[in-house]
Amino acid sequence: MLRYTLMRLGILAGCFMVVWGLVYSGIAPRGLGDSNGLWMILLALVISAPISFVVLRKERDRASVQIVQRVDRMKANLDANRSQEDVADDTSRAQGQTS
Repeated sequence: MLRYTLMRLGILAGCFMVVWGLVYSGIAPRGLGDSNGLWMILLALVISAPISFVVLRKERDRASVQIVQRVDRMKANLDANRSQEDVADDTSRAQGQTS
């Protein structure tokens, strides 16, 4: 997941650099007053989202598989712990009834 996040941030940074170049060369419009930085960040976010969606598809699927495997392991561990508690509880009840 860290790799996917870093790749996504890299695409965002690249888009920001392109937007910055376009704004300061006069091709893209500047923001109003002091909002130029915010304008460039928002424009970079809008541009990088579909690029990330397409380019990072395989990485996102790989991260998804790892998360599903981790959740399945946790569920299996919880089920194993529950069954151990049930066995211990049944044993203690059985010993309490025979005394």
